[in-house]
Amino acid sequence: MLLINCPWCGPRAETEFLCGGEAGIARPLNPENITDQEWGDYLFMRTNPRGNSYEQWLHAAGCRRWFKANRDTVTYRFTSFETFGHEADATSGQE
Repeated sequence: MLLINCPWCGPRAETEFLCGGEAGIARPLNPENITDQEWGDYLFMRTNPRGNSYEQWLHAAGCRRWFKANRDTVTYRFTSFETFGHEADATSGQE
């Protein structure tokens, strides 16, 4: 079983979490002023890298808080975790 290290609760089973997708995507400031193409790109276009990915996660069955994580999409290994507004914690989520 994959363990994910919640910054508040510590290591927990992956079944307690939901992935919120790619982190760092900024909502357009004035969505009414952008084209349909630009709105579609914001909603649906993601980089989907092979290797290191910066994602946001929700501890849905625990503290219900969001956090950011770096995860290798090939090995599923988490390399760091951080809360919103704080620097990365380099502790691994795998035990």
